[in-house]
Amino acid sequence: MSDSELSRPIWPAYPLSAFVAGLGHCYLGEWKRGASWFGLYVLALAFLSARTLSGAFAVSEPFFVTALQFDSVSYLDVAVPLAVLVICLLDVYLIGLTKRTAPLAAVSGEARSNGS
Repeated sequence: MSDSELSRPIWPAYPLSAFVAGLGHCYLGEWKRGASWFGLYVLALAFLSARTLSGAFAVSEPFFVTALQFDSVSYLDVAVPLAVLVICLLDVYLIGLTKRTAPLAAVSGEARSNGS
């Protein structure tokens, strides 16, 4: 862990992750994990789009009119991307906890070794 990662505040990772899944991980320096969460979120959104827009390609009405009708969106369609986002936020919170307590553990470990 570099000094710049230790000096940065952790709290901006939470709204970044709520805005785009994986962005908070990248802010905390977890690039591979952030890319994984972003990829999973994009897949979940693709699943939402495929299920929602499958009926939008009817010949009778223009695409933009049927795509804006939210009557065909079910709870399951929205639950998958929302669940990915909530679990991603929980993961960022847990990483933030470990990054916050890691310097404290290192300081207390140095104090013990210096004290004995």
